[in-house]
Amino acid sequence: MKSAAVPPSPRMPTPGERSGDDVLRAQILGQEHWSLFATRGAVWQEIFSRTATFLAILSATVVALSLVVQATGFGLNFRVIALLVLPLVLLLGTATYIRLIEADIEDAWLVIGMNRLRHAYVELVPGIERYLVIGFYDDEASLLQTYSFRRRVGATHLFAGSPNVVGIVNAVFSGVLAVIVGQALGLTTWLQIAIGVVVALSAGALMVAIFVRRLRKFPPDLVPQFPRPSED
Repeated sequence: MKSAAVPPSPRMPTPGERSGDDVLRAQILGQEHWSLFATRGAVWQEIFSRTATFLAILSATVVALSLVVQATGFGLNFRVIALLVLPLVLLLGTATYIRLIEADIEDAWLVIGMNRLRHAYVELVPGIERYLVIGFYDDEASLLQTYSFRRRVGATHLFAGSPNVVGIVNAVFSGVLAVIVGQALGLTTWLQIAIGVVVALSAGALMVAIFVRRLRKFPPDLVPQFPRPSED
């Protein structure tokens, strides 16, 4: 009676050899990485495009109003044109500011996705993490490490961002619009200036409140799957 044939045991891959599953996993991770990279590039392109469009429209408006002043002076015609055009530009600036904040949040989620993929690379190739200068965990500290190569983002980094630049321009623009409204109402010069300063500061505070509120909403939505190990 013949004994049942014993199936050959699977050959274990050598240390320098990768199994077929590892190769397939690396290919899938690479495709996903490039997809997120391309999406992030599109988001940054939108940020630059929206900022440039708003500043171009604002510059064109200022030039047009200066030509009106040269032709008619600061009279009724100037005030009518300014009060028709400037609110539209301010509305565009506010919409641009809000969209830039949302685009920054979208970019942060893309960075988290790319950090998770790098974590998978580290699992596939142990020891490769010493060559990575950006984060390969998906917690908040690793997100900031990918953005600025450190675990905290300084005030200057936030201040120089596109949303904050547009927000400052919107605040100043709101003050200028308030001064023109005060001039149309026949208020005294000092009262026009005071109202303009108050409106500019109030608009700036509103922009900061929108930014902080949206920024505070981000950490609770982040549930790390690969948090940084405790250093204790």
